[in-house]
Amino acid sequence: MQDISFELRGEYIELDKLLKATGLAESGGRARVMITEGQVQVDGRAESRKTAKIRAGQRVQLAGQAIVVLAPSA
Repeated sequence: MQDISFELRGEYIELDKLLKATGLAESGGRARVMITEGQVQVDGRAESRKTAKIRAGQRVQLAGQAIVVLAPSA
């Protein structure tokens, strides 16, 4: 599968909100469940904090899909 590019609007986005914004989770509640179940990795490591701050340059993986987080454009 092709990576999903996500451009930040600010300094960071919370992990559960990122999953919902990219469509990998149909709702914030579903995103939080997937995180709690250990399905989500950030930079190759399991992430269990639902509101972990995801910043530009990080890579989030879920179910074989990857999100590449980009800095906001000027």
